[in-house]
Amino acid sequence: MTGFPGVSYVMPVLNEADYLEEAVSSILAQEYAGEKEVVLALGPSSDSTNDVARLLSESDSRIVLVDNPLGRTPIALNLAIRASTMPIVIRVDAHSELPSNYTSRGIETLFRANAHDVGGLMDAKGRTAVQRGIAAAYHSKFGFGGPAYHSGAPEGPAESAYLGIFRREVFDEVGFYNEELWRAQDWELCLRIRQAGHTVWFDPELKVGYYPRDNFKSLMSQSMASGTWRAEIARRFPEGKSLRHDVPPLLLLGVATGLVATVVEPLIRQEVPSWVRLPLKLAKAVPAGYAAVALAAGLASNASGLKDKLLAACAFPAIHLPWAVGYLKGRIFGASGTVDKGRVK
Repeated sequence: MTGFPGVSYVMPVLNEADYLEEAVSSILAQEYAGEKEVVLALGPSSDSTNDVARLLSESDSRIVLVDNPLGRTPIALNLAIRASTMPIVIRVDAHSELPSNYTSRGIETLFRANAHDVGGLMDAKGRTAVQRGIAAAYHSKFGFGGPAYHSGAPEGPAESAYLGIFRREVFDEVGFYNEELWRAQDWELCLRIRQAGHTVWFDPELKVGYYPRDNFKSLMSQSMASGTWRAEIARRFPEGKSLRHDVPPLLLLGVATGLVATVVEPLIRQEVPSWVRLPLKLAKAVPAGYAAVALAAGLASNASGLKDKLLAACAFPAIHLPWAVGYLKGRIFGASGTVDKGRVK
């Protein structure tokens, strides 16, 4: 790499009035000598997000606004990329805060690794006790399992990248985000990049501050939508299937069976032989066992203080069980039309 190539930051925006200004500020504060532009693709927000965006644009000519009437993330990203002009494209979210060296480190890694897409760690954090507990669950391997961008991994080639730092020419070669995939579109784009013979790279030194949902209802809605679209990926692509995706549905089955057994077993205790009651007793132990593991994982999480650790423990079932419901729904019926009802008003 020679010089400092210009950077276009592209951001889909919908109902982010409380976070947008801080996210844009973290972009404009990047310690990077190259040119910068920020392209905000504005969906039909029901709060004051678009007013905030207009004020930001009026105060700085580097901030460009494009309309995204349908509000879908992949459409927003494609509109923003097409409206951008720089040779490096960096995806950002309104819930994200970039550390000051994110751009310089990311571009250095992009060329050092000869990659076409680079991503780093999602450094979840919170402003309230509930959000801090949810953030701690994001960091825990018990929360999300495999993805390196949640719990970390050594630097190297990756299946997918969180957000993404791209060479612009990769979009000309493999195409833009798939607008049929309302979620998981980043994974599918990374698949096409890898199929084209290019490298997707994970760099754990790239840590992006991220504010997750701040209440359990929204977290559950997000988790269910994520599970549904993950199942759609598994339906469409052999590479999208993983044994770890079967764990939450098995957990859901075990918990549901255990809850039913808890109700049924006392009612039939005197009427059936012991060999019939034994499986019911074992089934009853599953919900209690899962609750105990979730509590232990919450206490072992990186949350500060007992209250936040207990909230992290509560976040695990709000992630796992709705995700499992969504995954089963998506595998059977597909994900078409599924939205995150915790975000879309």
